Amino acid sequence: MAVDSEELSALIASCSNSGRWGEDDELGTLNLITPDVRRRAAGLVREGVTISLASDLSLESTPYSDSLEEHSAYADPAAPMAVADSMWLRIHGWSTHLDALGHIYNDGVGYNGRLKEEVFDAGGLRANAITAMRDGIFTRGVLLDVAAALGREWLPADHGVSREELDEAERRAGIRVEAGDAVFVHVGLKARLRSEPSEDSDARAGLRLDAVIWLWERDVALFGGDCVECLPGYDAVLSLPLHQLGIAAMGLALLDWPDLERLLAACARYDRHDFLFTVAPLPIVGGTGSPVNPIVAF
Repeated sequence: MAVDSEELSALIASCSNSGRWGEDDELGTLNLITPDVRRRAAGLVREGVTISLASDLSLESTPYSDSLEEHSAYADPAAPMAVADSMWLRIHGWSTHLDALGHIYNDGVGYNGRLKEEVFDAGGLRANAITAMRDGIFTRGVLLDVAAALGREWLPADHGVSREELDEAERRAGIRVEAGDAVFVHVGLKARLRSEPSEDSDARAGLRLDAVIWLWERDVALFGGDCVECLPGYDAVLSLPLHQLGIAAMGLALLDWPDLERLLAACARYDRHDFLFTVAPLPIVGGTGSPVNPIVAF
């Protein structure tokens, strides 16, 4: 579905959470994670097992992690008995990271009506920065395995995940996505690139527009997956619907590129698709995002 500028404005208005939690709000859909939601999520820890969803930060660039640009180790001159290191990395690469709500804008307007020209400069963000999320995210996580729901190990690069496919994956999991949940969608990216190593790894399956609207209708607090956008985008005006509508209009917390293969195995082992999900960003003042190590617990 291609949209023009007028249709984009109507779409933004239809799923905007601007003002929903007050004119000064910088948390967006994380407001949906209430104390009751957290208490319910804590009750999902039964086996006492934790799993990281982070990709490795390594100088070896891969289709799953390419953010680390420099890394050097050295003997600490201030403490001869110690060794230390330093690094330089890009936040918004293929590596696992959390986007700030000030990361994306539509015609210069971001979440809660904030103007890019007023909140962003070379020093970073003065509002909707990643520091707004510094208290962390602690909620129920739900895995929707769309590839398995379609009878596939992996979906092709040009596949757009639809709302009907999310419904089918939800039905197959025997679970209902509820307000405040963190939703993870699996399309089998790693399996696809293992099976077809000659394929362009920058071409990736992602959510269709109707699937993004599904997230808004369900009051999802956070989205993560081995799919984000259909890349490359197919619409000049709405090239990144999950970012443009999800972040800039809905204020949706977006966890880019979690590694889902260990999570998939754990869900199969424990025969359930819900779990406790936790993640917290580095409190980078003015930051547009942060590298993170998301943890799930069963």
